[in-house]
Amino acid sequence: MTTGIHLVIYSKETEADKAFFRDILKLTNVDVGHGWLIFGLPPAELAVHPSSENDRHEIYLMCDDIKTFVQKMSKHQLTCSKIQNQGWGQLVQLTLPGGGKLGVYQPGHARPKPMKVKTTSSKTPLKKATTQKAHTEKTKNKKR
Repeated sequence: MTTGIHLVIYSKETEADKAFFRDILKLTNVDVGHGWLIFGLPPAELAVHPSSENDRHEIYLMCDDIKTFVQKMSKHQLTCSKIQNQGWGQLVQLTLPGGGKLGVYQPGHARPKPMKVKTTSSKTPLKKATTQKAHTEKTKNKKR
């Protein structure tokens, strides 16, 4: 039914933040046109928490060793808040190059096995399919 999660981070300094994810965290990426990068992510997990309001979501990166993560960020002149023990994990707030904040934590809880995605369709990606259709229409019109 679903094949992944697409997260969006809004930034006032997109180039600096894209460079952070590409060059410092070394995330794989694909340029989908005009420098618009989409980054690959490691396995993810989702939790649903009680709240008095809807439409509130949080994003956290996870790591195996929060102290090592903070040290590596410091070498790149990136700031992390003081490590906080939340019970469920060790948490910091990382300040991205663009000024935004992102939570990073070392889980202290059990982690689910990554979901295996089964592809049940041979459909081409939408952009490719749309481009192919437009090309086919142009070719048909030239033959007329």
